[in-house]
Amino acid sequence: MYRFLLTPRWWGINVFAVLAIPLCIFMGSWQLSRFEDRVQTHQQQEDRSARAKAAAARPLESLLPVDTVTSGRQASARGRYDTAHQLLVPARTLKDKHGERQGFYVLDLLRTDGGKALPVVRGWLPGDAGAKADTAKVPAPPKGEVTVTGALQASENQGTDGVQAGGGLPRGQLGMISAASLVNIVPYGVYDAWITQTDPQAPLHAVPPAAVEGSGLDLKAFQNLGYTGEWFVFAGFVVFMWFRLFRRDTEAARDAALGIVPEGDGGGDHDGGDGGGDGAGVSVVASVSGAAPEADDQGDGPADGRGGGSGAGRGAEHGEDQGEDQGEAARAGQA
Repeated sequence: MYRFLLTPRWWGINVFAVLAIPLCIFMGSWQLSRFEDRVQTHQQQEDRSARAKAAAARPLESLLPVDTVTSGRQASARGRYDTAHQLLVPARTLKDKHGERQGFYVLDLLRTDGGKALPVVRGWLPGDAGAKADTAKVPAPPKGEVTVTGALQASENQGTDGVQAGGGLPRGQLGMISAASLVNIVPYGVYDAWITQTDPQAPLHAVPPAAVEGSGLDLKAFQNLGYTGEWFVFAGFVVFMWFRLFRRDTEAARDAALGIVPEGDGGGDHDGGDGGGDGAGVSVVASVSGAAPEADDQGDGPADGRGGGSGAGRGAEHGEDQGEDQGEAARAGQA
């Protein structure tokens, strides 16, 4: 009954199922592990951020380059602010007890003793970076040599929230905080990192450090979770289709063994019609030949009009012959 499993068609189905099911399970497990890693990294990042706030600041050079471990750590740098190149970073949102508010960052460049400049976000102000009434509230940076302390951050990129990488901003504004964006604005080197000042001047508000990219429960994390479900659904679908095809072919083989032919596999429509007509004709002939002597008793027997008429005609002829024979016998007796 199961010999159909040895056909080339079923060889192909079985090979596909054997390869597809483990692949789907492997890919689903891998996507699930990616999601679990992001959850774990997010928890670790939160723990590090909490410890970094309470930890003592370390020199900037000892924390570079910025990675998942050093991001958010308190860093300190000493130098002088370049007051000629103060920049505003527009369309930045700050979350606080009042909710989400739109405003802009105030960014100044701290020229260190090493010659490079460190971008320092001195704080955030509500309003529009293009409105003079709002920008007039920006306090001037401290003069002379200062020591700046803040949370270390990696350079922004086009995928960072709030970044305006398209350009077209007015002079004095910056869309993305990165060395690549600043290299064409200032005539000196810039660190590939920046810090957000912990205790800004009034009326500036402190900008909280952002989580390391790829370490939080962002959209990518939930995409991994969605892909996990998709791969497991694919595996289940392959199993379902294999059993469905197997059941269909098993039933077909069982019916063939019992001599049951599926509808449409027998004689054609035209042949079936002719066969039915021939069978009816044979039945009528047999009925007529057997019922001719008793034609009077078979008035209601044949269903075919032609068969009934033929039998009745033969009965009438037979009666006339008997009548002629009886008449001749009577005339002979009288003679």
